[in-house]
Amino acid sequence: MKTEITKRMLVAFLAVFMVSTGLLAQDKSSRPSPPATAKGMIGDATVTVDYSSPAVKGRKIWGDLVPYGKAWRAGANEATILETDKDLKIKGKTLPAGKYSLFATPGEKKWEIILNSETGQWGVKRGGEANRDPAKDVLKVMVKAKKADMHERLTYEVNKKGIALMWDKVSVQIPAK
Repeated sequence: MKTEITKRMLVAFLAVFMVSTGLLAQDKSSRPSPPATAKGMIGDATVTVDYSSPAVKGRKIWGDLVPYGKAWRAGANEATILETDKDLKIKGKTLPAGKYSLFATPGEKKWEIILNSETGQWGVKRGGEANRDPAKDVLKVMVKAKKADMHERLTYEVNKKGIALMWDKVSVQIPAK
């Protein structure tokens, strides 16, 4: 009888521990790069960008923390997600309605924007490379990078011109309609 009570107490303790650990693991707001969402209309399409928002924190971002010429998850933590409920035209190319991982290959003056059909993955592999399967790229376009006012945190904005990414002293507009 004593061992039966001990077993039940152990099972109850383990159940409480697992549930509380699961709840704590789901709280992403306390991360150094907290989750953020940008949502808006582009034409009659509702577009949402879900991302984690890292801060500059005095670091050199472009060409250092985020290297030039290498694909980047366009945020922190999980890969950034772009979702649209209607087809979009991005620089003349059609992006079908759906959910995509958003990657970018920054350059000093031009960036390659990459939308990939695989979603839900952590943004980088163990070696630091973007966690992207190029075979699943749906759309790639080149856009201009511009100098901008300081943005301490990575910020996305969905506006009638498309999607803007702003971080540090750089702004990139992804034209869409």
